[in-house]
This record gives sequence, C-alpha cells and structure tokens, in this order.
Amino acid sequence: MSTPRLTESMVTSRTDLVDARRVVVKIGSSSLTTLDGGISVDALNLLVADLQVLRERGTEVVLVSSGAIAAGLAPLGLGTRPADLATQQAAAAVGQGLLLAHYTRAFAQYQTTVSQVLLTVEDLMRRTQYTNALRTLEKLLSLGAVPVVNENDAVATHEIRFGDNDRLAALTANLLRADALILLSDVDALYDGPPEQGGTPVSQVSGPEDLIGVTLGRRGKAGVGTGGMVTKVEAAQIVASSGIPALLTSAPNARRLFHGEDVGTFFEARGRRRGARSAWIAHLAHPKGRLSIDDGAVAAVVEGRRSLLPAGILSLTGDFEASDPVEILDRAGTVRARGLVGYSSTELPQMLGRSTAELGTDLGPEYERAVIHADDIVRIETRL
Repeated sequence: MSTPRLTESMVTSRTDLVDARRVVVKIGSSSLTTLDGGISVDALNLLVADLQVLRERGTEVVLVSSGAIAAGLAPLGLGTRPADLATQQAAAAVGQGLLLAHYTRAFAQYQTTVSQVLLTVEDLMRRTQYTNALRTLEKLLSLGAVPVVNENDAVATHEIRFGDNDRLAALTANLLRADALILLSDVDALYDGPPEQGGTPVSQVSGPEDLIGVTLGRRGKAGVGTGGMVTKVEAAQIVASSGIPALLTSAPNARRLFHGEDVGTFFEARGRRRGARSAWIAHLAHPKGRLSIDDGAVAAVVEGRRSLLPAGILSLTGDFEASDPVEILDRAGTVRARGLVGYSSTELPQMLGRSTAELGTDLGPEYERAVIHADDIVRIETRL
C-alpha cells in the first residue's frame, strides 16, 4: 500500500476505498437491534464479516458502534428506550459490556482483538485528553486491534455530551486523519425527500449547495437511536469540510461499498485536513462568547485568513477570559469562524472599533496586538 498523504485523503471516489489506509466505520442502533430492542447477533456477525473485507487488504478499521443502551434494555426489563438520563445511563452501563462481549466473540473468529474506547466530550475538549485519546487509538491500531468506540453514556450529562454517535464518529475520523468516514444505517442512501413520497437517492454531494431542497428525516425508524438523517448529514459535512470524504449507505450494502461499488451517497472532501488543534477549535471547544464583526473584518478574517483586530469588532456577548474559545459572527448573525480570544470580556468593550495604534497610545503597548491571531482562527462552513 502506498504511503498516505498527510494533507488530503487518498479516497476521492467509491472505487478508491479499496486503497484506503484507515477508515472509521459507524454503525447505528437500528442496524444492530432486533424488533424487541435487543442486540441482533446475526446482524453484528454480518457486520464483523464485512469489516474483515477491509482489514484483510490492510485497511485499519476503527468502529464507532451504537447499541449499548439498546443492549441494556432487556436485561433491565425495559420495553423501550428510556427518556430520562439516569435510566439511559443505567442501560448503557449494563449494555456496554454485553455489546463488547458480542464484538469480542465475533472478531475472535478472525483472530482479531477488539478494544473498548469510551469517550466523553470533555475527553476531546481538553487538549491533554485529546492527545491521550489519539495516542491510545494509534497504539491499538499499530498492535492490530480494532478499537470499538462509543460515547461514555454511563457518565455523560445532557450539558456535556456528543448527543449522537454520528458526530462522535466524525470527530474520531478527524482525530485519526482517516481516509474516509463510513456511516452505516437502516437507509441505503441520502434521499432528496421521503422515499415513500417519491424521493430519489442522491448519489454524490460535492458541497452544501447540493443539499439545498433536500428534506431530511429526524429519527431512525427503529426508535432505539438518537440520530437520524440530519445527524448523519451533519457528520458527513464535518469531515468533508476537513478534507475527509464520507460514505453513507445501509448496513446490508456494506460489503458492496467496501468493494468500491456504486452504492449509497458519497460526500466529497473539500480542502485540506484540519490538524488536531484546528479541529478542536472548530468542533469541540465550547464557545464562551460571541464577537460580531463588520464586513471589512469578514473579508480580512474569514476570506483573507488574517488576524481579527479590535477596529473590526461591532459588539460582543458572553463572559470569557483570554484564551477562551469564541464564535465570530457577521452582521447577519451567521457564525463564520471560531477562535481563541486574546482578551477577556471585561477588557474588550473599551477596545471595540479602535485601531491598535490608538489603543497602544491610550492603554499601553500590551494592547497593540490582535484580538484573535490568525493562527487561532478556524473558518466555519454554513451547514443545514
């Protein structure tokens, strides 16, 4: 296999998937569960057999698997997915071990070791944990193991959580600089409208403009997951904007996709891969405030990739300290970028609309610098 390119994925079409160095595969709860909500051993075994198609040709596989809460329902005597967080956490605590046991047994048929990696948003928000997660996953792959990643639902809170495994999979793909993100669900492709109402499949998405007019469903039909087509498209856009393509199809179509066949929807990668720090700012860091900027600053900062100066800031909201993440909005209120601010929310009000030279004269030389340096700014694409 050829040496991977660090700044762009080697997968530019479905047929290139056969040459992928590393992929992240996400499987949804609806594809792994039976009608009564338990884990379908047959479906899980088939998924593992399909993943071996990738592994046998040298592709490293990271599996982001839903199903922990669903697996814990029956043992706890629960008929449906609970609505309250505490019961969800209890179901996840029971089901996660059961789910991993199924994967351990299934992969053992191919002499493959699996590992459990449970993550929370905090693990990827803080720089130290972010680096540790990457180091652990890289080492597991180098040792020939298949990491099975899931959100740590047993300890996650409503305030600090990924919310769905589609987003977790997208961020994991970016973390690992994967060559592709593969989203497997109970739907064979993205449709431009409800299939039962005449919607047709969308074969390829080259950019957000291709999604104009597309009607997205809100929830998987099995009722055991938290995602739907909306979260899958959002996940695909996250990785595509970071230089990683995404492929969306149904679990039964996985083997055909892995052989490079023309199935599902291909989300074309745009631009270069983001580094870990840029991805953290763009997708993980929790904004502590907002800065509204004028049209000139939008042109300089967003389009020209220059530093944000106080002269271009119209207003601010939030309570933040220097080095905290903030959102940068245009006059219309659209988030155009995120960045790590160089001043606190108490310092900034006296600086708005003023030149750095003027601030240096009035407040001192320490104010003759950008509010956000260009190296600390990440542009944000407008999504659905």
